[in-house]
Amino acid sequence: MKARAVPRDLVVTGAARVGLRTKAMTPHLHHGEVAVINHEDLDRVAAEGLVEARPVAIINAARSISGKYPNVGPLLVAAAGIPLVDGAGEEVMVRIRNGVAVRIEQGDVYVGTELIASGTRQTLQTLEAEYEAAKVTVGEELERFAENTLEFMRRERQLLFETPALPDLKVDLRGRQAIVVVRGADYRSDLGALGGYIREMRPVVIAVDGGADALLERGHHCDLIVGDFDSVSDDALRSGAHLVVHAYPDGRAPGAERLEQLGLPYSTIAFAGTSEDVALLLAYEKGAELIVAVGAHVSMVDFLDKGRLGMASTFLVRLKIGPILVDAKGVSRLYERRIRKRDLALLFSAVTIAFLVAGFTVRDFISQAFGLLWDSLR
Repeated sequence: MKARAVPRDLVVTGAARVGLRTKAMTPHLHHGEVAVINHEDLDRVAAEGLVEARPVAIINAARSISGKYPNVGPLLVAAAGIPLVDGAGEEVMVRIRNGVAVRIEQGDVYVGTELIASGTRQTLQTLEAEYEAAKVTVGEELERFAENTLEFMRRERQLLFETPALPDLKVDLRGRQAIVVVRGADYRSDLGALGGYIREMRPVVIAVDGGADALLERGHHCDLIVGDFDSVSDDALRSGAHLVVHAYPDGRAPGAERLEQLGLPYSTIAFAGTSEDVALLLAYEKGAELIVAVGAHVSMVDFLDKGRLGMASTFLVRLKIGPILVDAKGVSRLYERRIRKRDLALLFSAVTIAFLVAGFTVRDFISQAFGLLWDSLR
């Protein structure tokens, strides 16, 4: 029996780029390569990174939408026109090597003539159906999320009243504004809208992991970088910022080993919450008068995207820092670069002086010219 021909538009080929961690692999992914990932419930930020890298296709060993909650990441991939093969199985992470030529026919993955794996060739329509189905079943995940949140709050409620041990910093935050940049939803657009605010107000700039690279891309200097340093470039780490490793209460500090290998000095702060929480708490405890959060995680979906079982630490930190925390979207809408009366007066004075100087110069020149002409006529 003759094999059925696969439509040409369903065949994709390219060199493989394999990554156990999507966000760590994305900076090395090039246009035209096939991204091979193992990322259940592909989150929005990781999907945006993949779309920006423009791979020719994506093979996901896991399910991009598991049904636990409605995650928008896979929809962004499909909307960008990037073919997505879902649920290909964990074997693809072992059997496919970096640089190997991969061919995708519908949902089948080949290396040469060998069939490596088979998955589901997703479309925008199939993903939308799975997204809508996840909305129906999200109640169970929400219940687990709430239980974990309450349990953490019972265990860590002293966070509201006690100050953790804080390292000394190279920058003084007392009485200054601070901006905390997290690589979360809309962080690029929010950061772009705050360019004028950063240039004029000169806040202390605090980055959480990959947020440092986003700042450097826009020409902004980082004063502090906080995190476990799993998704930040060496260039950002070497930018001269004070590095603060987020350690866990049991003593583990995943980012310390990397910094030691790079020969970079660092400080450590132990905290049970997220690195984002550490950055906000550090700014607050060190005396910042206002904290502007860029790309911060604030909703349940944000935290489920991040793989968190609860958001208790974030809730407690925000409850503690209270009214000095402002979201970037609010700042970008309210902040306007206005010409102050003093600046306007200085500008008017400068222009007036310039005209007077020019007037005297021209008058002297004309007077001398007429004098020379009269002497010549005489």
